[in-house]
Amino acid sequence: MREIILISFLGPDQPNQFNRMMQVLTTHQLDILDVGQAVIHNQLTLGIVVASDQPTQAALAMKDMLLLAHEIGLTLYFKPISFEEYQHWVKEGGRTKYIVTVLSRELTAAHLQAVTQIISQHGFNIETVTRLSGRLGMDDSDTEQHRKACVEFGLSGQLLDAQALRADCLKLSTNLSIDIAVQEDNAYRRNRRLVCFDMDSTLIEQEVIDELALEAGVGPQVAEITERAMSGELDFKQSFAARVALLKGLDTQVLEKIAARLTITEGTERLIATLKALGYRTAILSGGFQYFAEMLQRKLGIDEVYANQLDVVDGIVTGEVIGQVVDGNRKAELLRELAEKHGISLQQVIAVGDGANDLPMLSIAGLGVAFRAKPLVRENARQAISSVGLDGILYLLGVRDKDL
Repeated sequence: MREIILISFLGPDQPNQFNRMMQVLTTHQLDILDVGQAVIHNQLTLGIVVASDQPTQAALAMKDMLLLAHEIGLTLYFKPISFEEYQHWVKEGGRTKYIVTVLSRELTAAHLQAVTQIISQHGFNIETVTRLSGRLGMDDSDTEQHRKACVEFGLSGQLLDAQALRADCLKLSTNLSIDIAVQEDNAYRRNRRLVCFDMDSTLIEQEVIDELALEAGVGPQVAEITERAMSGELDFKQSFAARVALLKGLDTQVLEKIAARLTITEGTERLIATLKALGYRTAILSGGFQYFAEMLQRKLGIDEVYANQLDVVDGIVTGEVIGQVVDGNRKAELLRELAEKHGISLQQVIAVGDGANDLPMLSIAGLGVAFRAKPLVRENARQAISSVGLDGILYLLGVRDKDL
């Protein structure tokens, strides 16, 4: 009868020890059915599931493993596994897996306890725990403002109520000021190819139309309309037309002045540089203005830009725009067109934005991320990041700080 055994090793990590274990298994002709290893602060946890049709060979292998473990200072455990247990484990391997990513400036035991409680309540089992953020030195106080902490949980189980899980995570995120992303762990998650960004309050910290309004002397009027539009209280096209109309008579010489004072959002340059290095294409789909989007394109190396074109006559803004307005629906159309143009599925597209007019593109992208968004947008987007900079998106892709 086929004998199946789980061998667990605990102790200090050392060079060549895995190779020596494999030599023992090879000598006694044991089959390896599964293997997994983790090392934390040079402490090893290693599990190997082996099988043999020859009980004598298995017993001799266990004896040699005990001798080896004693020699190299490891604690060793054996656990027999029944055929029924093993078959159940094999069957479980075909179920959908999920990834939960938890990130913030700092993660405490209380944060992780609260998250894992939700995971447990929804019937999931934690199979892996991985720290994606870099090692934090004890003397890193000077980097506290921009530090990031991220832990990724690999789950097995069945998602029975996605809406309830999303609501629980959103509530916890709000209460603890952490971000929690839940994604199906499929091939698309590991093979995104295109990232589409909103511009205002996403790639940059300002709303450009508000900056233009300040120069035109109509700042308070435009800011009020902008806030209501981004919160979903007003139709974007109507509110946009009303705001642009207030800019009538503005001298275009102020555009360069405004561009010079725009602030790029924390983490943007690192995110774009990393995406480019990994082979992603990037695009700006903005309800803002082409002049400023192209400025960012040059500065960051964005591949494509789609935004609104101010109508200008003799260097003076007329209060209208040229061509089709880039509103929420147009952003979604552009995202679809770009995916088709580059021969990829929508599941391979990431969309990032903060306003209500970004929801259409966030909803159709494989990964839609509401970044430092208004409450309405956070509630309706599948994923949200508010606690860290824009480069926190890299964690949702499974990119580790040490990879960079």
